[in-house]
Amino acid sequence: MKHKRNLLIGLTLTAAATFVALQNVSAPTQEETASPPPITITAEPEQVEPETPAWQGCAYNWAYQALPELTEKLDAAVKELDSRASAQATAFGEDCIQADGSATFGAMQTDFTVRLPADDLTTEEAFGNWMAQVMEIVVQIPREELQGPNYGFVEFWFEKNTAEFHILRIPIQQYLNEAQGKTGEELFKYFQTAP
Repeated sequence: MKHKRNLLIGLTLTAAATFVALQNVSAPTQEETASPPPITITAEPEQVEPETPAWQGCAYNWAYQALPELTEKLDAAVKELDSRASAQATAFGEDCIQADGSATFGAMQTDFTVRLPADDLTTEEAFGNWMAQVMEIVVQIPREELQGPNYGFVEFWFEKNTAEFHILRIPIQQYLNEAQGKTGEELFKYFQTAP
């Protein structure tokens, strides 16, 4: 019995020691049980508006602008050649359209349209002579009266009616370089395009 009692005391002591050891190992410490200090925000975050840069460019659109003073001057000059004729001057260029809708016109060239009623559309000699007279008037216009840095064109309309007509376009620079001095049928055919 002495053995049993010693065995029972040894088992009890072992169990007690194991219990105490487990309590120390798994018991939370004071540091582990304390909750972390609360985070406090003392200043509100700054409200930052996203920056959208204002667009400073423009959208370009081809545009025409009437030139009434030059039209009046050219129209009077072609009427001296033929009272039935008419002429118009326009500046061709680009409108720079801003984001707010406003637009600024930038001229690239001055173009001319000259119309002449015709009973017979086969008179190329007469048309060419008349074109040469008009071209001499156009090339004599002072450069400062023309809009834009480039030479434009002169578009001739020989009209029998709304269905029968000839249209010839003469680029002014090409005329100056290649055809100045040509007259009659030679000038007409030089700028005539095949139908």
